[in-house]
Amino acid sequence: MTPESGVQISGQIADRGATDDAALRGTNQSGMRAQNERLVLTLVRQHGALAKSDIARITGLSAQTVSVIMRSLEQDGLLQRGEPIRGRIGQPSVPMSLAAEGAFFLGLKIGRRSVDLTLIDFLGKVRATERRVYRYPTPDAVVGFVKDALPRLTSILSTKQRRRIGGLGVAMPFQLWNWVQFIGAPQAKMDAWRTRDIQAELGKLTAMPVFVQNDATAACGAELVFGTGDRPKDFLYFYVGYFIGGGLVLNGHLFTGRTGNAAGVGPMPVPGADGTMRRLLTVASASALSMAMDAAGEASEQLWERHEEWQVSPAILSAWIDQAAEGLAYAILSASTLLELEAVLIDGWIPKSVRAEIVARTTIALHKLDLAGIDAPVIKEGTVGAEARALGAAAIPLSQRYLLDHNAAGRDF
Repeated sequence: MTPESGVQISGQIADRGATDDAALRGTNQSGMRAQNERLVLTLVRQHGALAKSDIARITGLSAQTVSVIMRSLEQDGLLQRGEPIRGRIGQPSVPMSLAAEGAFFLGLKIGRRSVDLTLIDFLGKVRATERRVYRYPTPDAVVGFVKDALPRLTSILSTKQRRRIGGLGVAMPFQLWNWVQFIGAPQAKMDAWRTRDIQAELGKLTAMPVFVQNDATAACGAELVFGTGDRPKDFLYFYVGYFIGGGLVLNGHLFTGRTGNAAGVGPMPVPGADGTMRRLLTVASASALSMAMDAAGEASEQLWERHEEWQVSPAILSAWIDQAAEGLAYAILSASTLLELEAVLIDGWIPKSVRAEIVARTTIALHKLDLAGIDAPVIKEGTVGAEARALGAAAIPLSQRYLLDHNAAGRDF
């Protein structure tokens, strides 16, 4: 990683002024906020807006300590004051919320058919996105895309705002060279991923901290940081992309495993329609739908270009949803024998209507199986949507710098 003394935008190093240094300052060499500051920021992110008295009550910190912390965060531009709440005994209560322009983050999603670079603000709102579709991913294509797209992406920010970019997160499939037969790429081209240090190359190119995570794990992390509604403490997450991937949350924390590839659900064995065992990715991935479309003479490339509305004949789409639901049901059953899952969340690069139908049919398929001794989890739709991988990538540097721990937004306080 490169030092955090400057952010290189459009080929120039932007020297941070005193105000911006304070806003992005760290308490040690890795740029981390003080523990209690991160705790306050995590709580405000989780609850939306909180007064000092609320934070003191939740955390057990003294009112004076909370007051000092929040004053510092406000001066740094990370918190902003709301309208005073009157009508109570004593001084009016002033809720504090996250300041959208307090910090910005970049998320790079490297997919098997496309690459996306996304800029988000401190609230997680997407400010701009650049996208490129390709036949297969190579390190040169990805680095070239970032070099070309980054100046355009950040041009919408002022000089001061660009100084507040806190890092680049990268969400990508691990061991890309092992999936050549499924994506039709030359082995020699994909073998380049074995020796190229994409993290170091992007760090040198952008002059900012770069963090790398498995793409489906990052998408699951986006649910923890930016998800809406009730957040289960223990859930299995599926992201339907070119291949299906997954993430696992236990006790409110993203469980990444020894190598960062935990809950890599694609290779899970599930029975096919003829009873033979096959990998989940062969039945519940968008690539399976693409193959069925190609065989029927339908253009499948549009699947990777847009997710809002797929042009697929109803019969082919329905058959694919059925086989995906059957595979998902068996995978959920297998996972539930090992883990006490409260819920299963399904999301992906798919239209919302298709996501809803997959959830409905998977629920039906699961309850047709023998669930004796199993407390079946509720199956729900993910709340982040198709951009979960890019948003999850951007959430990595946000979490590293400003949350209590990497996935503290999933904690209960």
